Amino acid sequence: MEPNTNYSPLDETQRKLLDELINTLTPEQQYWVSGYLMGQSQRAQNEATASPESEDQPVSNDISASTSDVATQEETSSSESESVSASDAEPLDVTILFGTETGNAEFVAEQFYDKLKAENFNVSLYDMDDFKPADLAEQQYVFVICSTQGVGEPPINALDLYEYLHSDDAPSLEGVNFSVLALGDQDFANFCQAGKDFDHIIGELGAHRMKARVDCDFDYEETANQWMTEVLELLTQIQNDASSSSKTIDSTAEEVTLDFEDEADTTITESNTTTPSEYYTKANPFQAKVLTNFNLCGSQAEKEVRHIELEIEDNDNTYEPGDILGVIPENDPVLVANIIQTLGWDAQADTEISDANDTTVNVKDALTHHFEITKLNPNLVETAATLFGNDTLTAKVADQDWLNDYIEGRDFLDLVTDFPPRTLEPKQLTDLLRKLPPREYSIASSNKLNTDEVHITVSTVRYQAHGRDRKGVCSVQLAERTEPGDTLPIYFRKNKNFKFPFDASTPVIMVGAGTGIAPFRAYLQECMHVGYSGDNWLIFGNQYRNHDYLYQEEIEDMQDQGFLNRLDLAFSRDSEHKVYVQDRLLENSETVYDWLTNGACFFVCGDKEKMAQGVSEALHQILVKEGDLSDEEADHYLKKMLKERRYQRDVY
Repeated sequence: MEPNTNYSPLDETQRKLLDELINTLTPEQQYWVSGYLMGQSQRAQNEATASPESEDQPVSNDISASTSDVATQEETSSSESESVSASDAEPLDVTILFGTETGNAEFVAEQFYDKLKAENFNVSLYDMDDFKPADLAEQQYVFVICSTQGVGEPPINALDLYEYLHSDDAPSLEGVNFSVLALGDQDFANFCQAGKDFDHIIGELGAHRMKARVDCDFDYEETANQWMTEVLELLTQIQNDASSSSKTIDSTAEEVTLDFEDEADTTITESNTTTPSEYYTKANPFQAKVLTNFNLCGSQAEKEVRHIELEIEDNDNTYEPGDILGVIPENDPVLVANIIQTLGWDAQADTEISDANDTTVNVKDALTHHFEITKLNPNLVETAATLFGNDTLTAKVADQDWLNDYIEGRDFLDLVTDFPPRTLEPKQLTDLLRKLPPREYSIASSNKLNTDEVHITVSTVRYQAHGRDRKGVCSVQLAERTEPGDTLPIYFRKNKNFKFPFDASTPVIMVGAGTGIAPFRAYLQECMHVGYSGDNWLIFGNQYRNHDYLYQEEIEDMQDQGFLNRLDLAFSRDSEHKVYVQDRLLENSETVYDWLTNGACFFVCGDKEKMAQGVSEALHQILVKEGDLSDEEADHYLKKMLKERRYQRDVY
């Protein structure tokens, strides 16, 4: 790669010689050279500090010597450098930047920070919101850990940095070394897109990609730890090389062993390998007893929404309004049986699952508890084409349009029915299917009021597609196969992006449709329990008032007691003209604008694609109309609200 001459301190001859040398080196050799030069520079600084007469002597920029010349210079100073150890060298400066929507990227970043600190690197950890974008060009080693939200968009806390790097003001990043860990979910389009965008633009701006980007699915832990381990090995090698100037440059770099390819041999070590039994996570869920499970909707309702109460008496985890409850589900036993029958397998035959211990279970157990079988994604179908031995499937997967169309609304049973495998064996499931993801729900209760309980509000998913009845994995398990007295494996997840202010000077506007009422029930319960009576406005929508007015008595009681100052309802099917929550916002645009300009926080919970988008468009219209703003100014106002956490969304 040609150095950017606009930012280089080298003259033309030096640049040409440097470029000629770089073009002959492998990536491993380039790292060795960078470490060697760093060591030379550090030694010069140390000598300048120790020797007063050297303070006025310039540090040489002459790196035009040939490889053999550099080796000779190194040998002449070997006696001096032999005493230099890794602990004597100035530690590398490492910067970790995280962009997070649900907290996963932040969790990984904190783990990575701990690993680097333990190895004595000079490491800084930044929420992207707290990092000055213009400072990126001054960093030595930068590691970006970023999730994706919406339709391939960066998290809210990553917006400033993302927009800056894509603007005309973006600086050259030559001299910066970087790698990106991207978090996402393969069930959604634009998988890991925000991380991919950061990786692309940072590289385009001239930074050196020291390790290729790694993309993580929802079960990110193992992949993330692999990436952290390999990056740590690279940094340690560079640090060691920088500390030992007695080494000579070997053009074949035989002594430098950096294995980028064989990930299977890397030993993954969790920073918290021993999880206290009282702290529960996805990997170590709490077995919660079901106390209550009933349908909130009327008998004539088109929907079924379950109210579920779980006992958490022996669980030391606490939660707040806005937090999330995760449930580890099971697949439908009928679907599992149909898959086994279609494949002609023995349900009791042994197979391995991909976990920390490569556990052996029977096929029925694997398909019930461990693998995702209700959704397809492009990667799964492409892998199936290599494993099934089905010529028709092999030919079709080359057509991307066909592939995208086929996976919509189909599951693993469809795949093995439409394209019968000739060669698939149970042991190959771990190569084909991804892990069964947990299902997460907005908590619908206040922990202060319900100290030993947690409540969730779950809409049961049932529909028809491609000639078959389909069922939501967890929602139908809860509706059809879960009774009071049963236990469910659960965990809690903090949701820092949906936090209520509990400040009398800050009004709160809540917009929820359907099960989006859940976090607002939790918030209002807490307001009542602690006696908080700030200004609260709820706008709730659903299909029919008589059947779908969830928690009606509770909500109206909260209003009567003064904990809910204003209540507006939108039931879309009660009249010929459908009315949605965004319509109620527009009808009350002047009041909404007054609340916003008086510092109100605006919360939205519910459907991402239609409801949340409609609410966003309504807010934009209100700002233009009532605030006399241009479209651009209204967009800027909403972005500012997002960054200030005055506009928060829990959408799905």
